[in-house]
Amino acid sequence: MAIYRGSGGSGDATNDASISAVTALTIRAEDASEAAASSASAAASSASAAAGSEAGVAASAAAAASSASAASTSATNAASSASTASTQATNAANSATAAATSATNAANSATASASSATDAQTAQTAAEAAETNAATSASAAASSASSASSSASTATTQATNAASSASAAATSASNAATSASAASTSATNAANSATAAAASAVTAASYIPDNTGQAGKFLSTDGSVNSWETVDALPDQTGNSGKYLTTDGTDPSWAVLNTDGNTTTKALYEMANAISVDYTITSGNNAMSAGPITINSGISVTIPSGSRWAIV
Repeated sequence: MAIYRGSGGSGDATNDASISAVTALTIRAEDASEAAASSASAAASSASAAAGSEAGVAASAAAAASSASAASTSATNAASSASTASTQATNAANSATAAATSATNAANSATASASSATDAQTAQTAAEAAETNAATSASAAASSASSASSSASTATTQATNAASSASAAATSASNAATSASAASTSATNAANSATAAAASAVTAASYIPDNTGQAGKFLSTDGSVNSWETVDALPDQTGNSGKYLTTDGTDPSWAVLNTDGNTTTKALYEMANAISVDYTITSGNNAMSAGPITINSGISVTIPSGSRWAIV
Protein backbone atom coordinates (compact mmCIF):
# COMPACT_ATOMS: atom_id res chain seq x y z
CA MET A 1 0.00 0.00 0.00
CA ALA A 2 1.29 3.48 -0.85
CA ILE A 3 1.92 6.02 1.91
CA TYR A 4 2.38 9.70 1.10
CA ARG A 5 5.77 10.83 2.41
CA GLY A 6 5.74 14.50 1.81
CA SER A 7 7.56 16.10 -1.12
CA GLY A 8 9.46 12.82 -1.65
CA GLY A 9 6.32 11.16 -3.05
CA SER A 10 4.73 7.86 -2.13
CA GLY A 11 6.39 4.54 -1.13
CA ASP A 12 5.64 0.91 -0.26
CA ALA A 13 4.57 0.25 3.35
CA THR A 14 6.36 -3.16 3.57
CA ASN A 15 9.67 -1.77 2.19
CA ASP A 16 9.44 1.27 4.48
CA ALA A 17 8.99 -1.01 7.52
CA SER A 18 12.02 -3.08 6.51
CA ILE A 19 14.12 0.05 6.04
CA SER A 20 13.04 1.31 9.49
CA ALA A 21 14.02 -2.02 11.14
CA VAL A 22 17.39 -2.03 9.38
CA THR A 23 17.97 1.53 10.45
CA ALA A 24 17.20 0.63 14.09
CA LEU A 25 19.58 -2.38 14.00
CA THR A 26 22.30 -0.26 12.42
CA ILE A 27 21.95 2.29 15.19
CA ARG A 28 22.18 -0.51 17.82
CA ALA A 29 25.30 -1.94 16.08
CA GLU A 30 26.89 1.48 16.06
CA ASP A 31 26.07 1.83 19.79
CA ALA A 32 27.62 -1.63 20.48
CA SER A 33 30.69 -0.73 18.44
CA GLU A 34 31.06 2.48 20.41
CA ALA A 35 30.66 0.46 23.65
CA ALA A 36 33.35 -2.00 22.45
CA ALA A 37 35.62 0.90 21.61
CA SER A 38 35.02 2.31 25.10
CA SER A 39 35.75 -1.12 26.62
CA ALA A 40 38.94 -1.38 24.59
CA SER A 41 39.94 2.08 25.71
CA ALA A 42 39.25 1.09 29.34
CA ALA A 43 41.32 -2.07 28.87
CA ALA A 44 44.14 -0.04 27.51
CA SER A 45 43.85 2.28 30.47
CA SER A 46 43.80 -0.74 32.78
CA ALA A 47 46.83 -2.22 31.06
CA SER A 48 48.64 1.04 31.41
CA ALA A 49 47.63 1.23 35.05
CA ALA A 50 48.80 -2.37 35.46
CA ALA A 51 52.08 -1.58 33.84
CA GLY A 52 52.44 1.47 36.03
CA SER A 53 51.63 -0.42 39.15
CA GLU A 54 53.55 -3.64 39.56
CA ALA A 55 51.65 -4.37 42.71
CA GLY A 56 48.43 -4.58 40.88
CA VAL A 57 49.85 -6.19 37.77
CA ALA A 58 48.38 -9.54 38.45
CA ALA A 59 45.04 -8.11 39.40
CA SER A 60 45.20 -5.69 36.62
CA ALA A 61 46.34 -8.40 34.21
CA ALA A 62 43.48 -10.55 35.35
CA ALA A 63 41.17 -7.62 35.09
CA ALA A 64 42.68 -6.78 31.72
CA ALA A 65 42.34 -10.36 30.58
CA SER A 66 38.75 -10.32 31.75
CA SER A 67 38.22 -6.95 30.13
CA ALA A 68 39.99 -8.15 27.00
CA SER A 69 37.80 -11.22 26.99
CA ALA A 70 34.79 -9.04 27.52
CA ALA A 71 36.08 -6.70 24.84
CA SER A 72 36.65 -9.65 22.51
CA THR A 73 33.18 -10.92 23.23
CA SER A 74 31.80 -7.42 22.71
CA ALA A 75 33.85 -7.08 19.49
CA THR A 76 32.57 -10.46 18.33
CA ASN A 77 29.04 -9.41 19.18
CA ALA A 78 29.62 -6.08 17.47
CA ALA A 79 31.00 -7.88 14.41
CA SER A 80 27.93 -10.15 14.38
CA SER A 81 25.67 -7.15 14.81
CA ALA A 82 27.60 -5.33 12.09
CA SER A 83 27.28 -8.38 9.80
CA THR A 84 23.59 -8.60 10.58
CA ALA A 85 23.27 -4.85 10.05
CA SER A 86 25.15 -5.17 6.75
CA THR A 87 22.86 -8.00 5.65
CA GLN A 88 19.83 -5.99 6.68
CA ALA A 89 21.32 -2.92 5.02
CA THR A 90 21.75 -5.00 1.82
CA ASN A 91 18.17 -6.16 2.17
CA ALA A 92 17.13 -2.58 2.81
CA ALA A 93 19.08 -1.51 -0.29
CA ASN A 94 17.38 -4.24 -2.27
CA SER A 95 14.05 -3.12 -0.87
CA ALA A 96 14.97 0.46 -1.68
CA THR A 97 15.90 -0.65 -5.21
CA ALA A 98 12.62 -2.49 -5.49
CA ALA A 99 10.86 0.58 -4.08
CA ALA A 100 12.68 2.74 -6.65
CA THR A 101 11.65 0.28 -9.36
CA SER A 102 8.09 0.43 -8.05
CA ALA A 103 8.32 4.22 -7.99
CA THR A 104 9.66 4.15 -11.56
CA ASN A 105 6.84 1.80 -12.53
CA ALA A 106 4.39 4.07 -10.73
CA ALA A 107 5.84 7.07 -12.61
CA ASN A 108 5.55 5.11 -15.85
CA SER A 109 2.00 4.18 -14.87
CA ALA A 110 1.32 7.83 -14.08
CA THR A 111 2.80 8.80 -17.46
CA ALA A 112 0.72 6.09 -19.11
CA SER A 113 -2.30 7.33 -17.15
CA ALA A 114 -1.57 10.86 -18.33
CA SER A 115 -1.25 9.57 -21.89
CA SER A 116 -4.45 7.61 -21.39
CA ALA A 117 -6.11 10.75 -20.04
CA THR A 118 -4.84 12.69 -23.08
CA ASP A 119 -6.06 9.90 -25.34
CA ALA A 120 -9.36 9.92 -23.46
CA GLN A 121 -9.61 13.71 -23.89
CA THR A 122 -8.78 13.30 -27.59
CA ALA A 123 -11.34 10.50 -27.81
CA GLN A 124 -13.90 12.70 -26.01
CA THR A 125 -13.16 15.57 -28.41
CA ALA A 126 -13.52 13.15 -31.34
CA ALA A 127 -16.74 11.82 -29.76
CA GLU A 128 -18.07 15.37 -29.39
CA ALA A 129 -17.12 16.10 -33.00
CA ALA A 130 -18.77 12.81 -34.02
CA GLU A 131 -21.84 13.79 -31.99
CA THR A 132 -21.93 17.19 -33.73
CA ASN A 133 -21.48 15.49 -37.10
CA ALA A 134 -24.20 13.00 -36.16
CA ALA A 135 -26.54 15.89 -35.24
CA THR A 136 -25.70 17.60 -38.55
CA SER A 137 -26.26 14.31 -40.38
CA ALA A 138 -29.54 13.81 -38.52
CA SER A 139 -30.64 17.35 -39.49
CA ALA A 140 -29.60 16.68 -43.09
CA ALA A 141 -31.43 13.34 -42.95
CA ALA A 142 -34.55 15.10 -41.61
CA SER A 143 -34.30 17.68 -44.43
CA SER A 144 -33.82 14.87 -46.94
CA ALA A 145 -36.80 13.04 -45.46
CA SER A 146 -38.90 16.21 -45.72
CA SER A 147 -37.75 16.73 -49.32
CA ALA A 148 -38.49 13.07 -50.05
CA SER A 149 -41.98 13.49 -48.53
CA SER A 150 -42.61 16.61 -50.66
CA SER A 151 -41.32 14.78 -53.74
CA ALA A 152 -43.57 11.82 -52.92
CA SER A 153 -46.59 14.16 -52.55
CA THR A 154 -45.72 15.87 -55.86
CA ALA A 155 -45.27 12.46 -57.51
CA THR A 156 -48.69 11.36 -56.15
CA THR A 157 -50.33 14.54 -57.50
CA GLN A 158 -48.63 14.08 -60.86
CA ALA A 159 -49.65 10.43 -60.91
CA THR A 160 -53.27 11.48 -60.21
CA ASN A 161 -53.06 14.10 -62.97
CA ALA A 162 -51.53 11.53 -65.29
CA ALA A 163 -54.34 9.09 -64.45
CA SER A 164 -56.93 11.83 -65.09
CA SER A 165 -55.20 12.72 -68.37
CA ALA A 166 -55.09 9.04 -69.33
CA SER A 167 -58.81 8.70 -68.51
CA ALA A 168 -59.58 11.86 -70.52
CA ALA A 169 -57.42 10.54 -73.37
CA ALA A 170 -59.27 7.23 -73.25
CA THR A 171 -62.61 9.09 -73.31
CA SER A 172 -61.38 11.26 -76.19
CA ALA A 173 -60.19 8.16 -78.02
CA SER A 174 -63.60 6.53 -77.47
CA ASN A 175 -65.35 9.71 -78.66
CA ALA A 176 -62.99 9.87 -81.63
CA ALA A 177 -63.78 6.26 -82.46
CA THR A 178 -67.51 7.04 -82.17
CA SER A 179 -67.05 10.16 -84.32
CA ALA A 180 -65.03 8.16 -86.84
CA SER A 181 -67.80 5.56 -86.97
CA ALA A 182 -70.41 8.31 -87.37
CA ALA A 183 -68.23 9.98 -90.02
CA SER A 184 -67.93 6.67 -91.84
CA THR A 185 -71.70 6.23 -91.65
CA SER A 186 -72.20 9.83 -92.85
CA ALA A 187 -69.75 9.25 -95.68
CA THR A 188 -71.65 6.11 -96.65
CA ASN A 189 -74.94 8.01 -96.47
CA ALA A 190 -73.45 10.89 -98.48
CA ALA A 191 -72.23 8.46 -101.10
CA ASN A 192 -75.67 6.87 -101.22
CA SER A 193 -77.27 10.34 -101.42
CA ALA A 194 -74.89 11.34 -104.21
CA THR A 195 -75.76 8.17 -106.06
CA ALA A 196 -79.48 8.84 -105.53
CA ALA A 197 -79.05 12.49 -106.59
CA ALA A 198 -77.23 11.43 -109.70
CA ALA A 199 -80.02 9.00 -110.47
CA SER A 200 -82.59 11.71 -109.72
CA ALA A 201 -80.72 14.13 -111.99
CA VAL A 202 -80.76 11.55 -114.76
CA THR A 203 -84.44 10.97 -114.10
CA ALA A 204 -85.17 14.71 -113.99
CA ALA A 205 -83.18 15.26 -117.16
CA SER A 206 -85.34 12.68 -118.82
CA TYR A 207 -88.42 14.79 -117.95
CA ILE A 208 -87.08 18.09 -119.37
CA PRO A 209 -87.69 18.64 -123.09
CA ASP A 210 -84.88 19.82 -125.36
CA ASN A 211 -83.94 23.45 -124.61
CA THR A 212 -82.83 24.29 -128.16
CA GLY A 213 -84.89 27.16 -129.62
CA GLN A 214 -87.09 27.46 -126.54
CA ALA A 215 -85.84 30.80 -125.19
CA GLY A 216 -88.47 32.75 -123.24
CA LYS A 217 -90.86 29.83 -122.94
CA PHE A 218 -91.99 28.03 -119.81
CA LEU A 219 -92.17 24.34 -119.03
CA SER A 220 -95.67 22.97 -119.06
CA THR A 221 -97.29 19.54 -118.96
CA ASP A 222 -100.59 18.07 -120.05
CA GLY A 223 -100.34 15.53 -117.26
CA SER A 224 -98.36 13.08 -119.30
CA VAL A 225 -95.90 14.94 -121.53
CA ASN A 226 -93.73 17.93 -120.66
CA SER A 227 -93.34 20.72 -123.20
CA TRP A 228 -92.21 24.27 -123.62
CA GLU A 229 -95.04 26.87 -123.96
CA THR A 230 -95.01 30.56 -124.95
CA VAL A 231 -95.58 33.03 -122.11
CA ASP A 232 -98.53 35.45 -122.60
CA ALA A 233 -96.68 38.80 -122.47
CA LEU A 234 -97.99 41.84 -120.57
CA PRO A 235 -99.30 44.75 -122.60
CA ASP A 236 -96.94 47.66 -123.05
CA GLN A 237 -96.52 49.45 -119.72
CA THR A 238 -95.47 52.81 -121.13
CA GLY A 239 -97.94 55.58 -120.05
CA ASN A 240 -100.05 53.22 -117.96
CA SER A 241 -98.95 54.28 -114.47
CA GLY A 242 -101.63 53.66 -111.85
CA LYS A 243 -103.69 51.39 -114.06
CA TYR A 244 -104.55 47.77 -113.42
CA LEU A 245 -104.26 44.75 -115.71
CA THR A 246 -107.52 43.35 -116.99
CA THR A 247 -108.64 41.09 -119.83
CA ASP A 248 -111.71 40.71 -122.09
CA GLY A 249 -111.23 36.97 -122.15
CA THR A 250 -108.91 37.07 -125.14
CA ASP A 251 -106.48 39.95 -124.86
CA PRO A 252 -104.99 41.56 -121.73
CA SER A 253 -105.09 45.36 -121.34
CA TRP A 254 -104.55 48.16 -118.84
CA ALA A 255 -107.61 49.86 -117.30
CA VAL A 256 -108.03 52.89 -115.03
CA LEU A 257 -108.96 52.11 -111.42
CA ASN A 258 -112.01 54.16 -110.40
CA THR A 259 -111.23 55.31 -106.85
CA ASP A 260 -114.01 57.96 -106.87
CA GLY A 261 -116.83 55.58 -107.47
CA ASN A 262 -120.00 57.03 -105.97
CA THR A 263 -122.34 54.23 -106.74
CA THR A 264 -122.50 50.61 -105.65
CA THR A 265 -124.63 47.64 -106.26
CA LYS A 266 -124.13 46.62 -102.65
CA ALA A 267 -127.10 47.18 -100.35
CA LEU A 268 -124.99 48.08 -97.34
CA TYR A 269 -121.62 49.52 -96.34
CA GLU A 270 -120.24 47.91 -93.24
CA MET A 271 -117.60 49.35 -90.92
CA ALA A 272 -116.07 48.48 -87.58
CA ASN A 273 -117.76 50.07 -84.57
CA ALA A 274 -114.41 50.59 -82.82
CA ILE A 275 -111.36 52.49 -84.01
CA SER A 276 -108.28 50.54 -82.91
CA VAL A 277 -105.54 52.41 -84.84
CA ASP A 278 -104.70 56.06 -85.17
CA TYR A 279 -106.45 57.69 -88.13
CA THR A 280 -105.97 61.11 -89.79
CA ILE A 281 -108.63 62.45 -92.18
CA THR A 282 -107.09 63.72 -95.40
CA SER A 283 -106.78 67.47 -95.40
CA GLY A 284 -109.69 69.05 -97.35
CA ASN A 285 -111.91 65.98 -96.91
CA ASN A 286 -114.74 65.17 -94.58
CA ALA A 287 -115.50 61.75 -93.05
CA MET A 288 -118.67 59.97 -92.00
CA SER A 289 -119.24 56.96 -89.71
CA ALA A 290 -122.34 55.08 -88.65
CA GLY A 291 -122.52 55.23 -84.92
CA PRO A 292 -122.10 54.51 -82.21
CA ILE A 293 -118.27 54.49 -82.58
CA THR A 294 -115.77 53.58 -79.84
CA ILE A 295 -112.22 54.95 -79.94
CA ASN A 296 -109.98 52.51 -78.08
CA SER A 297 -107.76 53.71 -75.23
CA GLY A 298 -104.56 55.37 -76.47
CA ILE A 299 -105.96 55.71 -80.04
CA SER A 300 -106.66 59.07 -81.68
CA VAL A 301 -108.52 60.37 -84.76
CA THR A 302 -107.02 63.56 -86.24
CA ILE A 303 -109.37 65.99 -88.05
CA PRO A 304 -107.51 68.63 -90.08
CA SER A 305 -108.55 72.25 -89.94
CA GLY A 306 -111.53 72.83 -92.28
CA SER A 307 -112.52 69.15 -92.28
CA ARG A 308 -115.40 67.46 -90.43
CA TRP A 309 -116.21 64.02 -89.11
CA ALA A 310 -119.90 63.18 -88.89
CA ILE A 311 -121.21 60.27 -86.90
CA VAL A 312 -124.84 59.36 -87.85
